This record gives sequence, C-alpha cells and structure tokens, in this order.
Amino acid sequence: MNLRDAEPATVARRVGDVILAVEGVSLAFGGVKALTDVSFDVREHEVRAIIGPNGAGKSSMLNVINGVYRPQAGQITYRGTKRSAMEPHIAARAGIARTFQSLALFKGMSVLDNMLAGRTLLMKSNIFLQALRIGPALAEETEHRKRVEDIIDFLEIQHVRKTPVGRLPYGLQKRVDLGRALAAEPKVLLLDEPMAGMNVEEKQDMCRFILDVNDEFGTTIVLIEHDMGVVMDLSDRVVVLDYGRKIADGTPDEVRANQAVIDAYLGVKH
Repeated sequence: MNLRDAEPATVARRVGDVILAVEGVSLAFGGVKALTDVSFDVREHEVRAIIGPNGAGKSSMLNVINGVYRPQAGQITYRGTKRSAMEPHIAARAGIARTFQSLALFKGMSVLDNMLAGRTLLMKSNIFLQALRIGPALAEETEHRKRVEDIIDFLEIQHVRKTPVGRLPYGLQKRVDLGRALAAEPKVLLLDEPMAGMNVEEKQDMCRFILDVNDEFGTTIVLIEHDMGVVMDLSDRVVVLDYGRKIADGTPDEVRANQAVIDAYLGVKH
C-alpha cells in the first residue's frame, strides 16, 4: 500500500506556498559541470524528492542549497529572500538543517549528547555560564534537554539514550543522525540518502519517521534517495536530474511515466 493512501486530504491541505526556489543554478569544478541551469521550487510542508542516476548532481544540489558550495550562476530564494549563494551559517540560522550520506556523528558521545550538539545555535548563554551551569544557563540547559528527550521519545530510541553512538548498529545511528538534525528545529530538512545501507525493516521505520516529521512537525523535507519505491511512496513531487541537468519535474506518477526519466535510468540515452 502507498504510504500516502491513508491520508490524501491531509496531504492536499498541508502543502502551502513556495518556501524555497532554485533558479538557474549552475555549478562547475574546473572543467567538470556538476549542475547546469537547474530550476525547481519546494513548497512549504511538502516532501520534495530529488532523484537521478549516480553522478547526476543530487548531493551537489543540496550542498548549494545549504551553502557548502557556491554556484557560478543562478540564485536561491528562501522564505522571500534572494541570494546568489547561501552561506552555511546563514542557512542553519534560517532553519535549514542537513543530514549527509556518510554519518558524521560523535562516535564516543552518547545519543543524548549528540542530539544536544544539534541545538548549539539555539543556545543563548555564553560558554562560561554553560560550563558552570549556573543561573539562566542551567534553566536553558534543562529546557534543551527536555526538547532532546522529546525527540528521543519520538524516534523510539529511549533504550539507547545514554549509549555511545559508536556502539549502535548502523540503522540506529542513522536515526540518531536524523534526531540531531531535528534538534535544530528546522523549517526545511535536507535528507541525503537517509536509507542508504539499511535493510528492509530499517527502511520501513525510517519512512515512517520521515512521514511523521513531515505531518506532526510540519517540516518541509527535501529528500535524495535511490530506492524508487520509497521515493514514489513518500514524495509529493519529484525533480529528476541527469548529468547535472533537470530532465523532469512533477508528481510521482508523472515522473514515473516520463520517457526521458525511463531512458536515463535504463541507460538508453547514453
């Protein structure tokens, strides 16, 4: 059963106006063109998938959106503000959070402490007061811990909250990675292959959590994923890249039936 089948009316009501627009973005590394004149938009509260064969430019696109890469052409419009390039610190403060293909967790730290690290930008007390845990810093830390504990409950990882992340199986580490991004309370969450390397059961759990984040928190999600079954079930709209160019954009059904997409995935064009 399609994961969206049970709530078509909810999906239609939830999706709002454009929150993020990519306009004519081109990115090159020397003579290698990673992206060429790519444009698409993301609507508030939707799940927007970016798909394409290996080397299509998907991760590069996310890196442009959150400021890791600076494009040579084009612009990013986020919540009404246009920029020729985003800066990572500006993106983070503006509510754009990111997970990566390769886990970058603090393996020797507990699940709880890894997630607390995700709230760094939301902390107002200075480092000195935080270290002493006095006055307003103590009250602030208590509130941050409460918010993180809520996310731990939400992700159903209470039983490992004090366990060093390096001791956890891969599927749970990916869940912690998602939790750390959620701890920043993002408006837009960029997920780069959140189900890579997972078995079927772990993928089902992650799909459920992504939908719950989207539905319960109202978080807009931009998703890269190679599992087409997952993409077609989760997404409201899909944009397809091939060799750095956009070749299709539409609903999952429209993209599935697009001949250019079929050719790209089957290798007919190349």
